Amino acid sequence: MSSLDHKIDFAVVLSVTSANPNGDPLNGNRPRQNYDGYGEISDVAIKRKIRNRLQDLGESIFVQSNDRKNDSFGSLRERADGNEELNKIIKAKKSSGDDFAWVACQEWMDVRSFGQVFAFKGGAKGEGVSVGVRGPVSVHTAKSVHPIDITSMQITKSVNSEPGKDRGPDTMGMKHRVDHGLYVFYGSINTQLAEKTGFTNEDAEKIKQALVTLFENDLSSARPDGSMEIHHVYWWEHSSKLGQYSSAKVHRSLSVKPTIEEPKSFEDYTIELSELPGLKVEVLDGL
Repeated sequence: MSSLDHKIDFAVVLSVTSANPNGDPLNGNRPRQNYDGYGEISDVAIKRKIRNRLQDLGESIFVQSNDRKNDSFGSLRERADGNEELNKIIKAKKSSGDDFAWVACQEWMDVRSFGQVFAFKGGAKGEGVSVGVRGPVSVHTAKSVHPIDITSMQITKSVNSEPGKDRGPDTMGMKHRVDHGLYVFYGSINTQLAEKTGFTNEDAEKIKQALVTLFENDLSSARPDGSMEIHHVYWWEHSSKLGQYSSAKVHRSLSVKPTIEEPKSFEDYTIELSELPGLKVEVLDGL
């Protein structure tokens, strides 16, 4: 399979209803919000969900969540050492960082997509590695179209954690949710970096499929099933490696605005897409 031979830009429109899309640990796990009141979902959180979807689709993933591991490795170092070719390169006295990076990219799709920093200390024999991989897939932070309202509630438990105490309600903490928010995030796939990692046209199709199904199999207490929904994925495929237009201009061609002062649902927004001559866009609906 050949490397990606044309630039790709994409945009995703998603809604949040009574859920915490991305808690901020520095702010009591409240949904992320900028100083102007707009909600945010970090690029790291979005890439985590893309990794999870790729893993569900059968792809080999290097950075796996502990609760979704499909192997016996307890750390990234162990996962890297578990690859026979990488283990040989690590132990070689004259190891090549380029060789290490190429093998890692062929083994794990998230490495050849997003890149990865391999920084492992030397073991008993002094073998260590410090290799950086730049991936072709970049993802922006998602931002809400309108300032969000956050609702907080105190939660309690009605059972005893320890014996010998009278049963009674104990405060467990706080839960926060976004009552409603429509978010948009953008991304691009760079052909020059794709050549270096071996990222292919087939890989791009898998990323697109992951975006369309981003919140499938992603339920949690903070994000109940159905509270996060993908509405549209916009997928621009340029006709050349450098592309006919800059990513900034492509992303600006999508306009999402509320039609009322206090939007409460997806129907309270209007979406407009400006045509860019010579550049076609594929619009996919979420599941």
